[in-house]
Amino acid sequence: MVKDEQLVAQLKEDYTQASLKPRDRAMLDYVAKLTLTPASVAEEDVQTLRDAGFDDRAVLDIALITSYFAFVNRVADGLGVALEDY
Repeated sequence: MVKDEQLVAQLKEDYTQASLKPRDRAMLDYVAKLTLTPASVAEEDVQTLRDAGFDDRAVLDIALITSYFAFVNRVADGLGVALEDY
């Protein structure tokens, strides 16, 4: 992956305003929805990822990685673990 400081800054600020390929935007839209409103994720959301070019394995990977980060962050928050500054 090419290091693009401007893109990283855009993604941190508001990924919806970043210059992204449609495939990447579809993935991040799914990730945001799964993170913020998981009960609202439906088959249509998975189909959107398929339509963007992700196969079922990739969709599973996206869901698992998103869920893992949510889990780890909730455990850290629940234990009062301080964030590291980078």
